[in-house]
Amino acid sequence: MANLCVNIDHIATLRQARGGHEPDPVKAVKIVEKAGAVGVTVHLREDRRHIQDRDLFLIRKIIKSKLNLEMSINRDIVNIALKVKPDEATIVPERRKELTTEGGLDVKKNFNKLKNIIKKLKENGIIVSLFINPDIEQIKLAKELNSDYIEIHTGLYAEVNTEKERKIELLKIQKAAYFAHSIGLKINAGHGLNYDNVKEISKIHVIEDLNIGHSIISRSIFVGLYQAIKEMIKLIKK
Repeated sequence: MANLCVNIDHIATLRQARGGHEPDPVKAVKIVEKAGAVGVTVHLREDRRHIQDRDLFLIRKIIKSKLNLEMSINRDIVNIALKVKPDEATIVPERRKELTTEGGLDVKKNFNKLKNIIKKLKENGIIVSLFINPDIEQIKLAKELNSDYIEIHTGLYAEVNTEKERKIELLKIQKAAYFAHSIGLKINAGHGLNYDNVKEISKIHVIEDLNIGHSIISRSIFVGLYQAIKEMIKLIKK
């Protein structure tokens, strides 16, 4: 049965909109843990559009659950990860002009860079996950790189307009998850998941963590962060 990791990037997005100090994403950590999530996810982007270095280092100091750092293969970001030592590092693709992560990592194209980065991270006791599309070839390469986890990109599943398309994308995710499990990889999933579409993904029993952020932070405006997290956990565990 899947667990919930809450991505708190968009609390920082709201803060950065005014360039002040509120709301502080660091303060969200205790609420996330109290509500029953197993961890916190943050993406330290190269352009620092939301989460800042200060946020990451403070969260590392106070967190009692799992810290999952989403990160690119940029050298400076990798060096920060090695200093912070998150419990888990999820390597994601990153484009400056994208509003949010637009797709999975091209493992084949970045194979040699990833090999070196994964080795460094693991030597420092950091669990490594690769954020990839539900693609068998990419999964095989992730295994070859000695990644601990893959995180399956669920964006296409979340964005389709028809039930037929949704079922097609769901089947791709199911096949990818069970194949990854069969070759010894652990599986997380995330991107675009919300209160309407999370149930089918949470039924895939080999998926360990669901990384969900935007829909929870959006819901929290109306019901509060604690309640929004409790509602999502209830859907996942139902």
